[in-house]
Amino acid sequence: MSTLLVIAQSTGGAGPMFDPGFLLMMLTMLGIFYFMMLRPQQQKANEFQEMISKIRRGDTVVTAGGLVGRVSKVTDGSDEVEVELNDQMKVRVLKSTLMSVRSKNEPVKETS
Repeated sequence: MSTLLVIAQSTGGAGPMFDPGFLLMMLTMLGIFYFMMLRPQQQKANEFQEMISKIRRGDTVVTAGGLVGRVSKVTDGSDEVEVELNDQMKVRVLKSTLMSVRSKNEPVKETS
């Protein structure tokens, strides 16, 4: 029992949590995490909000459900837009469910 007491007393007081090298390493890891994960997500969210705010009549949109149509009606102050899927079918969709917006002058992007 006396050896346990001696080992416990010899370990020191503060421990590794207050080691300056450990704190520097943790701050470095937090900085890397911010610049690799959080900042790009914030930028993408800002781009999405800007895209949604610039929707206008005639734009081609793709919804999260995979529907592709042309915006026929945009109401200011509303979170819905009316999308024309074909000549006879119009649906109202939430702006937050739109995945991409192409203006009527923008060409379709080719995927290769």
